[in-house]
Amino acid sequence: MSKTKKSESNFLVQGSILAIASIISRVIGLLYRIPLKSIIGDIGNDYYGTAMEIYSILLLISSYSLPVSVSKLVSTRMAKGQRKNAYRIFKGALLFALVSGSIASLLVYFGADFITTYVVNTPLSIFALQTMAPTLLIVAVLGVIRGFYQGMGTMMPSALSQLLEQIANAIASVTFAYMLYQYGIKIGAVLGNPSTYAEAYGASGGTIGTGVGALVALVTVLIIFLLYRSKLSRMLEKDKGKHLESYGRIFSILVLTILPVLLSTTIYNITSFLDTSVFKQIAASQGYKATDYSTMWGIYVGEYKVMVNVPIAIASSVATSSVPSLSTAFAAKDIPQVKRKVAYSIRFIMIIAIPCAVGMGVLASPILQLLFQDSRKMPELMMQIGAVSIIFYSLSTLSNGILQGINRMNIPVKNALITLILHMGVLVVLMYGLDLNIYAVVWANTFFSFFMCVLNGMAIRKYLRYKQEILRTFVIPSICAAVMGAAVYGMYQLLMGTINSNVMATTASIIIGVIVYGVLMLLLRGLREKELLSFPMGHLIIRVAKKLHLMR
Repeated sequence: MSKTKKSESNFLVQGSILAIASIISRVIGLLYRIPLKSIIGDIGNDYYGTAMEIYSILLLISSYSLPVSVSKLVSTRMAKGQRKNAYRIFKGALLFALVSGSIASLLVYFGADFITTYVVNTPLSIFALQTMAPTLLIVAVLGVIRGFYQGMGTMMPSALSQLLEQIANAIASVTFAYMLYQYGIKIGAVLGNPSTYAEAYGASGGTIGTGVGALVALVTVLIIFLLYRSKLSRMLEKDKGKHLESYGRIFSILVLTILPVLLSTTIYNITSFLDTSVFKQIAASQGYKATDYSTMWGIYVGEYKVMVNVPIAIASSVATSSVPSLSTAFAAKDIPQVKRKVAYSIRFIMIIAIPCAVGMGVLASPILQLLFQDSRKMPELMMQIGAVSIIFYSLSTLSNGILQGINRMNIPVKNALITLILHMGVLVVLMYGLDLNIYAVVWANTFFSFFMCVLNGMAIRKYLRYKQEILRTFVIPSICAAVMGAAVYGMYQLLMGTINSNVMATTASIIIGVIVYGVLMLLLRGLREKELLSFPMGHLIIRVAKKLHLMR
């Protein structure tokens, strides 16, 4: 196999490793939200989700851009043989993380009262937010170490730590939520409002789990780093760099690299935070009771967003793995290889995102009943309306990573800012003009993700002179997903009419859907042998497909 083909194969394999870890992590995250919801309820989910949105924004500002920036800078220097400079980037970024993470932690702890009361109009989410303050420092350091590994070309430490993080998070979240919910009942009884305080304290128990999970992940990557130190020392001895970069230069490079990534990711992700504030403020002005709009938001963040974020996480993983790989190829001025990597990653994402969107739209109510025992119309309509956003968010997340990988760091910032302004306009119009309440948030976010796809796609085409392949990337997966959707719907209706068990009917329908989609993709040549070889268990899939005469 040629060096180029090996590089492309490794690129997809590394992306697949992180994607699989993300899928498993998201599934674990989805599963633990089921008992968490049963403990704290919709209003508790509102407190939990609101605290998480605020935490996420401060995490973005303090450290979220660090893994991408570090991986990009490390991979570029490794490609040039500057191994000592790559390690100095890592050490400089660690110091940066300690400072930024500490500042963010202090801001969250001491500013929680003001933010929850006056910005997001959810005062009782203060307990959940304050418990997350130390987590910001832990995640900042964790992000730098993960970024270093990714820049070195391995996703395994990130994948392993991600899995252990979610397992620890799940166990701790449910355990502490239950314990503090019971404590909140006692506090509420003394203060005369047992239900609300129980939900608020229960939500803070859930956020403690986030910190426990991050701490477990940090310990994991530190242990791997200590085991890796001797190999790292031998690698540094083979340095081919002519001079060492000063830490002053490293900090300036870090800031210049971090700022565009920070701005694009902050603007791209701040929509949820702004949605929280705008939705609640407008809903209150329209005469909705606090418990009503709190319940709506609890359903939105506790069920709808949890569901759609599972497939979107795959795109985020592929985007993360693509940045160092694209940066290396771009630094070598190997534009044909860059274009192939872009094409492979977009096709990989669409093969997964399109059937997920169709499946979640068709089986919205059955899945919600299966996971959350929720047969209400509101979450079902949210899923049906917002399922298509899975495709758009997956593609826009990946395209952000592609543009960062080819050194067009400012383009996602500009595109996200334009789209954010339009998004807020759409949200206000839908709420005030059509009184769509929580559905306005779903529609506005779908618009945001779609418009980001358009703007980023135009930029990639312009700067890479890239022409997107349409048939195998979009058309064939869409045809296969449409047939799959019809098969899934028919199977579900048939089974419900005979055995009348939602658990069995939904599970069997999903399995049938996966088989139908996979078979059609192979028959219509939406997936070819060389692409499957880069997939996890690709050799096994090819062997089975050839035995069944689905491939030549």
